[in-house]
Amino acid sequence: MSHIARQSWFETPSNDYHLLPVTDRQMRYARAIAEKSALEIPVEAQRDRKALSDWISTHKPAATSQFDSYPTGKQVAFAERISRSKRRPIPAECFRDKTQMSRWIDLNR
Repeated sequence: MSHIARQSWFETPSNDYHLLPVTDRQMRYARAIAEKSALEIPVEAQRDRKALSDWISTHKPAATSQFDSYPTGKQVAFAERISRSKRRPIPAECFRDKTQMSRWIDLNR
């Protein structure tokens, strides 16, 4: 009988316990975008990290600097760690394009 009760418990609709709350940094960035663009952040997006991330991706301003395509410091540090451990050099063009750096990291992990 306990097996049947347990099985029916798993089939009930779940709560939102699996949703991660938004971070303070994420919310500050979303508010800055909303302020500049005169937009409102949806209530659902203010509660769910993934939903807010999607909203930010949709509404963030376009890249304006020539350095926006460069890899991040964390990306470079990770690639250099891989390079040292595998004894493989990182191609120079990877330091000028974050997509190429990402591709090199994925291939050499």
